[in-house]
Amino acid sequence: MNTASNITYTRGAALPAILQQRIAILDGAMGTMIQRYKLTEADFRGERFAEHPKDLKGNNDLLVLTRPDVISEIHEQYLAAGSDIIETNTFGTTSVAQEDYGLEAYAFEMNVAAARIARAACDKYSTPDKPRFAAGALGPTPRTASISPDVNDPGARNVDFDTLRAAYYEQAKGLLEGGVDLFLVETIFDTLNAKAAIFALDELMEDTGERLPVIVSGTVTDASGRILSGQTVTAFWHSVRHARPLAIGLNCALGATLMRPYIEELSKAAGATAISCYPNAGLPNPMSDTGFDETPDVTGRLMEEFARSGFLNIAGGCCGTTPDHIAAIARQVSAYKPRASGEKFFSELVAG
Repeated sequence: MNTASNITYTRGAALPAILQQRIAILDGAMGTMIQRYKLTEADFRGERFAEHPKDLKGNNDLLVLTRPDVISEIHEQYLAAGSDIIETNTFGTTSVAQEDYGLEAYAFEMNVAAARIARAACDKYSTPDKPRFAAGALGPTPRTASISPDVNDPGARNVDFDTLRAAYYEQAKGLLEGGVDLFLVETIFDTLNAKAAIFALDELMEDTGERLPVIVSGTVTDASGRILSGQTVTAFWHSVRHARPLAIGLNCALGATLMRPYIEELSKAAGATAISCYPNAGLPNPMSDTGFDETPDVTGRLMEEFARSGFLNIAGGCCGTTPDHIAAIARQVSAYKPRASGEKFFSELVAG
């Protein structure tokens, strides 16, 4: 995953230059959009899984096999709204996560299918002036390698590093086969989980000879300014900087208002790397159509302030954000230059 200047990306090669020229736009919340379709258990099962013994409603990742039309339509809505980068619908498509549904054997196939759907949408909307990129999304899994699931046994763990590494390797291999341009390790609440994903990506790239940009995005869970496994955002950056990601950022958990001090901290700490930010649409609100407080105009204005302050290279949305939110963000940040590291990305790390 070495992204030093002497390493040439085999995919997504145009992305680093774009991040130096303008603020790139990431898509919004897949889950929020899926909810609008009011899909039933039968939709999630399709014909193929009609007799599956476990309930499948809510397994959004499975829709790439049973309702690919829905996923494709959502991708295209975000691309039409101005997204440069869309994420595959694979947030929970590891064998570790799919085990909850009894579908771990289908994880690889689901990743390939999800990548192909995103790839086709990007190809449809790409132009010479505005290429579109499919990001293979690797979520945190519902298990944590650093934290005990049992308050009475601090040493207990429900997953280990090698299990996570193998699951992430399988996921990334499927995403690569399906045609993604880059990888996005996102919503990180446990740095050890993220390290397993990074290790797997590095291993896969060594095995295949492919070199793809990698974005790493952590999640600050509360006003402590720390991710769940205990690190500040600065400590988090120093734990993953060895991977030389194209961008480091924060997403989910908080709206832009509460996320601001942590994005500012990260922007100062990670001098040689691009910064990504895709917050929730404010705080949860069950009375809202999206389940979150902020309208597109509010989210757009908040992200504009981040851009004006020089924090951003990539801007998008997480939970509660729709294509309207992404269009507002794209419109509001377009007048501002991307965050400048003061030197070419990674040069500081290469020198080190």
